[in-house]
Amino acid sequence: MPEEPAEKGAAAASGPEQTGPQLARAVLDAALAKRRAAQQARPRRTGSFESDGKRLRGYSGPGPDPRDPQLFGAVLERIMKQRGWQKPAAEATVFGAWEKVVGPDIAKHSNPVKLEGGVLTVEAESTAWATQLRLLAATLLRNIAKEVGHNVVTRLNIHGPAAPSWNRGPRRVQGRGPRDTYG
Repeated sequence: MPEEPAEKGAAAASGPEQTGPQLARAVLDAALAKRRAAQQARPRRTGSFESDGKRLRGYSGPGPDPRDPQLFGAVLERIMKQRGWQKPAAEATVFGAWEKVVGPDIAKHSNPVKLEGGVLTVEAESTAWATQLRLLAATLLRNIAKEVGHNVVTRLNIHGPAAPSWNRGPRRVQGRGPRDTYG
């Protein structure tokens, strides 16, 4: 009966011709030695996850583990950090938590309108409140920076309520029109 290549190598390594159980033992010893050499050549891994994110077999033991249930806020924060959404989230906080950012009294009389390039446009309830907010601009910027982070809002553009425009409408005539209306 012809010998297989693996058996030839084991038989040649063990010395004289072996048969039966001795040959089987020699082949098994050669396979175990090969496996031990491969394990020693591989670097040891620590932790319960490989570098590519695959889960290793076995239990992790006591203590925190990436497979444990996570708090929703922690997961959301990690995703926002991975995708670079910190600045848009901070900008949204200015609009979403306006009362918390500037205080309830100022929030009752003003609304943030838009935020572009670090310039926050705020519309006041009246021209008197617009003047008051302009005087408080440095304090408002400091409060906003403390609440949402630095360099999110760098400048405030405060204006009063929008007045109605008489330039457009159903009874508007194109052109200069008569100039003797008021005189």
